[in-house]
Amino acid sequence: MAKAKTHYTCQACGYQSAKWLGKCPDCGAWSSLVEESEAKAEDKRPAWGASGGAAKPVLLQDVTGETEARRQTGIAEFDRVLGGGVVSGSLVLLGGDPGIGKSTLLLAALDRLARHGPVLYVSGEESLRQTKMRAERLRVESPAIHLFAETDAERILNAAEALKPQALVVDSIQTMYLPDLGNAPGSITQVREVAGRLMAFAKRSGVPTFIVGHVTKEGSIAGPRVLEHMVDTVLYFEGERGHPFRILRAHKNRFGSTNEIGVFEMKGAGLMEVPDPSALFLSERPTGKSGSVVTSTLNGTRPLLVEVQALVAPTGYGTARRTAIGVDGNRVALLAAVLEKKEEIPLVGCDLFVNVAGGMQLSEPACDLAVCAALVSSLQNRPLDGKTLVLGEVGLAGEVRAVGQVEPRLAEAAKMGFQRAVLPLGSARRVEGSRLQLVGVETLGEALTAMFD
Repeated sequence: MAKAKTHYTCQACGYQSAKWLGKCPDCGAWSSLVEESEAKAEDKRPAWGASGGAAKPVLLQDVTGETEARRQTGIAEFDRVLGGGVVSGSLVLLGGDPGIGKSTLLLAALDRLARHGPVLYVSGEESLRQTKMRAERLRVESPAIHLFAETDAERILNAAEALKPQALVVDSIQTMYLPDLGNAPGSITQVREVAGRLMAFAKRSGVPTFIVGHVTKEGSIAGPRVLEHMVDTVLYFEGERGHPFRILRAHKNRFGSTNEIGVFEMKGAGLMEVPDPSALFLSERPTGKSGSVVTSTLNGTRPLLVEVQALVAPTGYGTARRTAIGVDGNRVALLAAVLEKKEEIPLVGCDLFVNVAGGMQLSEPACDLAVCAALVSSLQNRPLDGKTLVLGEVGLAGEVRAVGQVEPRLAEAAKMGFQRAVLPLGSARRVEGSRLQLVGVETLGEALTAMFD
């Protein structure tokens, strides 16, 4: 009997080698090459090749558009990130740290989707009893939810074909395997092939399928990068384990925007929606304290008011520290250099600590002016007016540049009781009918004068 051929595959990037190597020559990972059996010639054709498409090329104008309405999960924050609801035949990949709430969210979504027919929840990590206990805690009691504790992908697909569910959840993709491949579950070959079978099933049957994915210590989804290319939507659950807030972001979405976010709060009864995140993020804001400034960040169509905190203290080391949480550390160092050079703010011999309260991540430059104001407020121990909103991008020459979509940001601030806004002069000129007192500034010096004098 001929010996089965094997090769070594990097579990980090998918690089293949005929012999074992201590370090992957492609991605540089150490001890990541694992021996795997090569597929037979008749099995080398990808299982996802036949996805129910047309047998021959057709004209674009002859293709009918999507006529079926999206299915609402009943979780408004989840539907927002998906682009308005679940699309039939879509394949959604949900990743996040262990224990952050991925399974909790999907089980709650299935409870709502079960109103339209049977749904199937496949667990490869928990027993049926464990899943039942979690469902009782979440008060999931729909009689149309079917549970299946299985890791064999063939059996799962056969069960889904027989049940014809309204939605399918596979938790998680790293525990599933195909017996024909002979590789261990979680290997690159198994993850790629199982995902291909699930994608073919979703496209052929029209059943929306959700896949839970493990993440690596760097925060990316474990497995081959092709997994994220194959699926229609990639969602990430973000948040600190000891923090109650959870942020759901779309890193890829073929059926909607990737700028929307969903905000949840983890409680004893599971994940709860936060319809007004601005009020939640500012609920514990200290009054009359230095180093605290409120700014507005825009995620898709939703403006959020967040608190930027700064602490400036004399350094006890030879080199001053620059620590930032929720803001790019390089951006903080750049803004500190602008304050020192253009406004002669003495920050050279001070440790700088910047934090965004609530676990939010600020990626847009519209929050630059708020970071500068928080640093100056902490250094001079002068609190900023609690009813003032700060907006603006700061350039290297000390100029304050205009920001986009100012109207929804100011409207959200007015709804939260703010009375004054310091913003770029170019943005202030384009605003009409705002309920806030607008203070337009052109330079960083003018902004600091308007805020503290």
